[in-house]
Amino acid sequence: MRALPFAALMLAGCATTSAPVAVEAPTVAATAETDPVDTAADAADDPAIWLNAAEPAKSLVIGTDKKAGIHVYSLTGKRLSFTPAARLNNVDLRDLGTRVIAAASDRADIATAHVSLFTLDTTAAKLVPLGRFPVGPGEAYGMCLWTRARDHALFGFVVLKDGRIDQVAIDLSGASPKVTTVRSMKLGTQSEGCVVDDRTGQLYVAEEDVGLWRFDADPSAPVTATPIAKVDGKTLVADAEGLALAPSGRNGGYLVASSQGDNAYTLYRLPGVTYAGRFRIGGGAIDGTSDTDGIELMLGNFGPAYPQGLFVAQDGDNAPATQNFKYVSWASVKKALKLR
Repeated sequence: MRALPFAALMLAGCATTSAPVAVEAPTVAATAETDPVDTAADAADDPAIWLNAAEPAKSLVIGTDKKAGIHVYSLTGKRLSFTPAARLNNVDLRDLGTRVIAAASDRADIATAHVSLFTLDTTAAKLVPLGRFPVGPGEAYGMCLWTRARDHALFGFVVLKDGRIDQVAIDLSGASPKVTTVRSMKLGTQSEGCVVDDRTGQLYVAEEDVGLWRFDADPSAPVTATPIAKVDGKTLVADAEGLALAPSGRNGGYLVASSQGDNAYTLYRLPGVTYAGRFRIGGGAIDGTSDTDGIELMLGNFGPAYPQGLFVAQDGDNAPATQNFKYVSWASVKKALKLR
């Protein structure tokens, strides 16, 4: 269900005669980059991060190649393994203690959305397929996971290309996973990026040409969307793509969005989702990013290069090589934006 005040704001914005000018953004240098994906053109898409708390230097980054499969990379960007799959778009993971589960939106059948599940073998640095599971009609696009705080139940959200969002319950208690669609929500136009705050049970979704929305992630909650930020051409430039979280305390921290239209990343302060700044990646020994689709951010100690956390962004133009993913120290972002 669309919120009329937000729609009204969008119509008012369209009535202006002068084009908005994007807010300036400081540049932060990438610390490392992954090996390029094997396929050309629009191929690399979305990353996920696993933190090895015992040995931070052995943490892993997952990245999709939506034309070929899914990669596992080291913190230096070296490709450690590759798992073939037809058309995986977005990926997310959760460390459940006894094992690490990754879920990807599967677009191999554009008439029926699927979720592909994997176990991340953290010793071998390889994704082991657990199967692909139908969700509902339409083309799968975005994907994010949620672990419900009160009972540790695992859910996934599959964002379809037309703006529908299907929530699935993922049951891993048996010999084989069970994936059950438990409810659907709807945004008006093409959407993709999503992220869930495990602390608060809030789902954030990016509607590419419109803005960012918030839902209650619990399957028993209303399906009404709350508008939280609009594509205004100043702080957030279409397309609004990947989303990531930097949690702090009970409900604070930052929501980060890929402002694809001007090759920047926009931060919003939680819990009120107020604009907090924006940055770009570039200006160092490693080339910068542009046309970013997926992003991921995880706080914590990843070693000397990433003492406060790791931010990973897909690079849409890594010429002369094919696309890849860039790594940035979260400490560098905080310093550039003067964040506390």
